[in-house]
Formats: sequence, structure tokens, C-alpha cells
Amino acid sequence: MKIILVSLDTLRASRLSSYGYSKPTSPHIDRIAREGVLFEQAYAADIPTEVAHTGVFTGKIGLTTGVVSHGSDLTQLPKSVAWLPQLLRTAGFTTGAVDNLYQLKEWFARGFQYYINSVGGNRWIDGSTVNKLAMPWIEQHKDESFFLFLHYWDAHTPYLPPESYIPEFYDTSKDPYDPRNKSMEPAYNHSAYPFFKHHHYDLVGNVTDSDYYDALYDAEIRYLDDRLKELDDHLAALGIQEETLLVLFGDHGESLTEHDIYWDHCGLYEPTVNVPVIMRWPGRMPQGRRAQGLVQQVDLLPTLLEAIRREAPSGIDLSKLSEPGGLDGRSLWDAIEAKAEGTHETVFLSECAWQAARGIRTDRYKFIRTYDAGPFTRPPRELYDLTVDPAETMNLASAEPELADAFERELENWVARKLGDRIDPMRIQLEERGLPFRRRIEQILAGAGMTWDEWKSNPDRARFDEATSKHTRSK
Repeated sequence: MKIILVSLDTLRASRLSSYGYSKPTSPHIDRIAREGVLFEQAYAADIPTEVAHTGVFTGKIGLTTGVVSHGSDLTQLPKSVAWLPQLLRTAGFTTGAVDNLYQLKEWFARGFQYYINSVGGNRWIDGSTVNKLAMPWIEQHKDESFFLFLHYWDAHTPYLPPESYIPEFYDTSKDPYDPRNKSMEPAYNHSAYPFFKHHHYDLVGNVTDSDYYDALYDAEIRYLDDRLKELDDHLAALGIQEETLLVLFGDHGESLTEHDIYWDHCGLYEPTVNVPVIMRWPGRMPQGRRAQGLVQQVDLLPTLLEAIRREAPSGIDLSKLSEPGGLDGRSLWDAIEAKAEGTHETVFLSECAWQAARGIRTDRYKFIRTYDAGPFTRPPRELYDLTVDPAETMNLASAEPELADAFERELENWVARKLGDRIDPMRIQLEERGLPFRRRIEQILAGAGMTWDEWKSNPDRARFDEATSKHTRSK
């Protein structure tokens, strides 16, 4: 038995053709979905990258593990917490990864006999690099029962797809650098600009057309899709495609200017928390199944453990694969086999990086409680009826205060139950360190001789660029 778990970093579900997008971003992903099972309402309970992947590998949400923030030096994951690669290795699987999350936290390398760190000279990682490292490993271990984790970053900023991929998604008669186009001004004069200037905008160039950034994101997805086809073709050439359980998931999505978020993954809105989850296991899973109920990333761990117990591969000690205690995830097998549509009536959401907020997603409503808005302007409470307002543009919190109150009580009671006698790790983060990404902006501003309060009260790209230039010249 082979299991390949594929993280498609920053991949927004609604930007895939198989999730209803009109442009041809994902022909091979669409094929995998037709050959397997697609979950239409899969959610990242914790965002962004660090907390999302911790949930996938533990089957537990952030309030259970204590890992609620991204890039925080306060975060630790005890070695006593069950970890999927370690469970599988102990049971007899050969475990490997092509990944660089070890650069964030040491626990991401736990349990892997072969951890191939994909980090290179650039801060981004091309999918072709992942394939060049993964495909020889697969060939070397094709006769073994293995678990392989692959982490593709192509859809993450900075969007730098090969130029040949761009024309399919951007009108070539337009000039993305036309100074008469002012659609980028809201992004360039946003409070988060100092961070994205270095990590994104300077790398792409002085773009003036916001549609061009959207096209670059689409082109990155299309490029990623081709890399997944290369991987899948390799499995077929080796003769192991039929016995491989292939799982694709997004760790979080991406906001493309919605809600004052410019090509980034914060906010508990649908573009960021609704992620793709697609599985294919020939002969063991139905083809073309589209499960419509609410599911979470943390459901993947118990699903994989059940798949192994069902298959009972030779050489694997199934007694080592009983479910760990205290899981928040539930096996997806009933939804896979159409005995149910989902695993949860309610999904609780959380973030603590750019902003600190928690939320509730039901089949109809989204409620968001913001504790620290960071570089954004947010009301303390947001309530959306997604059946009539899927874009989350009409905040009903004031118009329907009793419903908002009920959701807030539900959220508070859930947090209290999860914590027991522990202190809320989000509270600890905010009181002892503050928001990690606000701290990064503060450090950048300090280098330009500016304070956070001064900048947020009047963010202006030209003013920051000039201050940065003067500071550089003075050195």
C-alpha cells in the first residue's frame, strides 16, 4: 500500500475548475476528482500554514494542541502528541517527505525516515523541484508500503509562473504596467504594504493592474496542475498508480482583494478557509463522488488510519494504528461511501498571525469574532448568511443581534470546553508577543525610521518608499 499526501499550499478551492471556476486552471486535478472523491465544503479550521499542517498531522485543532499561531517563538508541540508519520513508521511503513516546514518548526520532520528538505536559495519553491526530489524516491521505494508527504508552494506568493502560462489568463492586449490604471492603489497604500513590498511586489515589478495579479495566481495553479500530472504519470509508469491512495488538500486558500486582503491568506472568509480536499484510490473509493457536507482538514488523519486498517497491507502492524485519543477529526469514510455528506454540523475557525479571530461556520451561517485586527479594519463581530450572501459582503451582526449573540455564546462555550483549566494560547500570544506579522511589519518600519501607530494612521506607499530609501542611503 502506498499513500501520497499532497499539500497544495495557498490553493483556494473556488479557483479550481472542479470547484466551479470558469477558467481552465486545473485539468489534471479535475481528472483526479472525476476518478475519486471531492469534498465541496472542506475547511481549514486553523490558518495559516504552520497551524493548518499541525492539525493535519495530529488530527487535532489548535485549541487541542495549543498550536494556534504561525511563526511564534512561544509555540511548542510536545513529543507526546501522536503524529501521523510517526504512527505509520512505527507500524512498518517507509516514511518520506519532500517539504521545508522544518524551517518553521522542528516537529514537522518527526517520524520521517527520509526528510528531503526542499528549501533552496529562493524563499519560494518551484513544483518541478519537488518532483525532481520526489520521483526518484518513489521509484526507489515502489516495492514497499510507503507514506510520502509532498508540499507544493506554487500558488503561494510571490506569483512567478513561467511566462508561457500567463496569456491563458490575462488579456495580452493589456499592459499590466500602464500608469493610467489605478486599480493597485488600495494594495500599495494598505497597512500591510511594508511586508508585501519585499516579499511580493518588488519581485513581480511595478504592476498597476490588479487583474494581472489574479491572472498570475491562476497561472501558478495551472503550472502546479502540470506538475501534479507529471507526478501522476510517474506513478502510472512505475505500475503503482492503482495501489496508491492519493490525497490532495489545500492548507488554506487565498484572498484576491476580497475584504481588503490583497493576495494573502488571512481572515476567516471563504476564500481563505474553504479549501480543496480530493482523494483517489482506484478500486477502493467511488469515482466522481462529490460529498457536500462540512468536513475539516483534521479529518484526514483518522481517514488514513481507517484506510490502512481496511487494506491490511502485509508487513504492517495494525495493532499500532488504533486511533490516538482526543482527536478532533472524524473519519471521512462514511462521506466517501455516500453514507453521510460530511463529518461535522459546525466547524470552528481560528487565526492568529495577521489577525486574531475565531469563527463558526455552519451550513448556512458564518460568524466571526475579531480580537485584534492587526493591519486591517474589522468590526468586532461579523455575521453572514451564506445562502444569500456567499461573498460575505452584508454583515448582519447589527441587524440580527440575537442571532449574533447566540453564535458568540456558542463560540465562547466551545472555547471554554476545549481549554478546560488551560490558559487560552491565543491570549498568551497576544499578551506576551502580539501578532507575529504585526511584529514583522514593526521591524520593517523601524528600519525606515517609522512607528506602527504613525504608519497605520496614514499608510502611504510613496512615503514608505522614500523613508526606506533615505534610511538605506544614510547607512
